[in-house]
Amino acid sequence: MSTGMWWFIGAAWVELLLAALLLRSCGTRSEETGAGATPPPQALALLRGGRRAAVTVALVALHQRGAVAAGRKHTIRANGGPGRTRDPVQLGVHGALHRALALRTLALRPEARRAVDALRGELRGAGLLRPLARWWAARVLLVCVPVTAVAGPFTTGVSGAGLARALAAGVPAVLVAVALLRLPDTTRAARRLLTGLRERYPLPSHRREVTDGRLVQLYVALYGDPALALFLPRFSRDGGLLDRPWEDEGAPRNDREDDRNRPPSDGAPGAGGPSR
Repeated sequence: MSTGMWWFIGAAWVELLLAALLLRSCGTRSEETGAGATPPPQALALLRGGRRAAVTVALVALHQRGAVAAGRKHTIRANGGPGRTRDPVQLGVHGALHRALALRTLALRPEARRAVDALRGELRGAGLLRPLARWWAARVLLVCVPVTAVAGPFTTGVSGAGLARALAAGVPAVLVAVALLRLPDTTRAARRLLTGLRERYPLPSHRREVTDGRLVQLYVALYGDPALALFLPRFSRDGGLLDRPWEDEGAPRNDREDDRNRPPSDGAPGAGGPSR
């Protein structure tokens, strides 16, 4: 291969190295600042599943106070005021419900977006999400790796067997770049936090084992659909909260009928909750 071709291959590896250093520096910062108090359920859900997961946990908290209910055709509707809460995400989600909305639409409403984006900024400051500027700089460099590797042979005029060898020489760098592009924007500190909380709070086998509404929010934040189907089967199904709606015929009969034993939001023992 020509000297010019080796310059392009070298440039691709340099881009890859710079991107890896940016991602590593983000993780190092999180090691120093990621320790501290456990974030609230909405923040944990954001770390686990992104915007949709955070909005889902906010809806669970609002539903526990009777502030929202399942609407028609797998939508969520407001059911009165937001209740006693100062949580910005819950207030933003409730404020976005001027009419019944599907979860996907609700998560993109300006009121909900601003609240979740503000929470995302707090998590970046706590070292649980990678700093935005470095995260995007690293991704831009990673996208440039295959472009550089492919542009090199054609720019230098390589052809025939030389073209095949030149393209093959760039494959390792491209594969590493693709792998790094798949990395989440959560840091190692965030992943350790979620793993530790799942070890401390394994998902119960039955919802009657949990009588604290705050714990229900925590389980939904950590486990997503399985916790929704366990604790709020009818609300999550009718409201369209499940990523993969479970089939009625495959669920136990007591789960299909209702979720009257939903834990109350104040943590008091017993069944019940707001009326529908």
